[in-house]
Amino acid sequence: MMACWKRSAGLAIVVLSTLGAFACSQPDQKTDTATTGTTGSAPTVKADKPFAPGGAITLQLSAGSYDVRAAADDRIRVTLSGNIGDTKVDVTTAEGHAEVVVKETPHNNFHALIELPAASDLVTNLTAGELTVAAITGNKQIDSNAGNVTVDIADPNAYAEVDASLKAGDIQAEPFGGSKSGVLPHFTWSGPGKYKLHASLGAGNLVLRKS
Repeated sequence: MMACWKRSAGLAIVVLSTLGAFACSQPDQKTDTATTGTTGSAPTVKADKPFAPGGAITLQLSAGSYDVRAAADDRIRVTLSGNIGDTKVDVTTAEGHAEVVVKETPHNNFHALIELPAASDLVTNLTAGELTVAAITGNKQIDSNAGNVTVDIADPNAYAEVDASLKAGDIQAEPFGGSKSGVLPHFTWSGPGKYKLHASLGAGNLVLRKS
């Protein structure tokens, strides 16, 4: 058992080192692609296209800081700010599904605001960094190699299942009445709703907070 703990702790140290390096260096488809080369720029919209609510959206995000929010309209909109560098943004939509790809991001002072229809199923894959997800109505699956993730919860009873795990760090799940910390923390909860929330992180912290 002690050997197993040491292997887990060693893995956590490797993932934490990755995060530290990041922090210091910091059917009919349509595609929008944008490339920028600006440092310290003002917020700039790099993708803006219609997408019906109730669909499924996949976010593929390179390392950086991201806010995912409900749009005031039925559109997918990506706005970049800070050190944009040579970041590329691709948005592809098909009936009922969309994919947003943000890649080739700088290693410091990069931020993206991603606005989505307020009712959307969401799959998010983040390389490393900071991610905040507003209270979007739908299923959520979040995977991050390293960094901190915050998810706003409007109504805990809208969820049927919550399953969250980390390699190392803290899980704060106040809306669901619990928390976990340490190496390999795992939090589960079941309720009367219909949505599922799954989160899997490397080293970092996961906060589920009441909005």
